[in-house]
Amino acid sequence: MKDIVIFGAGNIAELAAFYLVRDAGRRVAGVTVDAAYISEPSWNGYPVVAWQEVEQRFPPGSTDVFVAVSYTKLNKFRRDKVAEARAKGYGIASYVSSRATIFEDFVVQPNQFILEDNTIQPFARIGENVTLWSGNHIGHHSAIAEDTFIASHVVVSGGVTIGPRCFIGVNVTIRDHVTIGADCVIGAGSLVLSDIPDNSVLSPASTEISKVPSHRLRRI
Repeated sequence: MKDIVIFGAGNIAELAAFYLVRDAGRRVAGVTVDAAYISEPSWNGYPVVAWQEVEQRFPPGSTDVFVAVSYTKLNKFRRDKVAEARAKGYGIASYVSSRATIFEDFVVQPNQFILEDNTIQPFARIGENVTLWSGNHIGHHSAIAEDTFIASHVVVSGGVTIGPRCFIGVNVTIRDHVTIGADCVIGAGSLVLSDIPDNSVLSPASTEISKVPSHRLRRI
C-alpha cells in the first residue's frame, strides 16, 4: 500500500492519523495544508508541507491523499480538496473502521471516513467523501450521496435517500423511505417523517432551562 499524506491539521486530521495507523495499518508520511496556514514545520511529529508544493515532497506515484476536514461550507471545502488531489494525480484513500459492521456487498468509495460502531445494512449505498461519525445505523436499501457528513447516533431507516452535501446532526432519526434533498442541514435531535426539499434547514427547539434551581429539586 502507498503511504498517505493527510490534508488538514486539526482535530479530524489527528483522529484520521490515529485510525489510519492504529487500525488500518497504513503509514502516514506527512500532512499538508494551504501555504497560508503553515505556522510550524511539523505537526504531531509529521512534516508539514504546503499544498501548493506537495507533489515535490510526496510524489503521487508513491503517496495517496486523505482529506481530513469537517463539513465546512456544507462539505464543499472537503469536496474541492479531493478534486484538487485528483488533479494533482493522487489516489484518494479511505478509512472504514474494523469495528464497523458492514457486509460483503458494501463498496468503499474514495475519501470515506467511517468510524467505529456504524452498522451499514445490506444493499445500503454510500457515496464518496462521506463521513459517518461513530455509532450510526444505516438501514437497508438506503442511499447516502457524496460529500455528506453524518454525526453520531443517527438512525437512517430502510430505503432512505439523502442528497449530496448534507449535514445530519447527532441523534437524528429519519423514517423509512424518506428523501432528503441536496444541501440540507438537519439539526441535532430532529425527527424526519416526510420528504425534505433541497436547501432545507431543520432546527428543533432546545430544552429550556427550568426556573427551579437544582438545589430545590426533591428526591435528587
